[in-house]
Amino acid sequence: MLQGRIIAESLRVGCDLQIRDLRISRIDRQAVSAAAGHQPDVWTLLDVAGPDDVAEELASALADALVEGQGWYADFRVAGDHVVIFPGRIFRYAIGDDAARAEAVNFGRRSGVPPHQLDWGD
Repeated sequence: MLQGRIIAESLRVGCDLQIRDLRISRIDRQAVSAAAGHQPDVWTLLDVAGPDDVAEELASALADALVEGQGWYADFRVAGDHVVIFPGRIFRYAIGDDAARAEAVNFGRRSGVPPHQLDWGD
């Protein structure tokens, strides 16, 4: 089963994500003390879950929906893989593949994601 988290504030205004059988399993609002200067101080965290076969559709939709130039990403795990999505770019690698993870982290760093936010676990 696909499981991940999307930060609502990372999505472009006007985006419309409609992914078959994807469900929100939790909504959590959090004050964020380590937000970057261009990020809001309160985030809405959407925990999502769905069948494995919607992974590519979700990744593609998020790559199109994430706000560009503000250091946002989204991620989820599916079938032993970690999928990390930036605006216009998708990384999918086997959990435990340190080289592939480093490639995604380096891309995030170059894209303006604050280093302390590049700490997703595998």
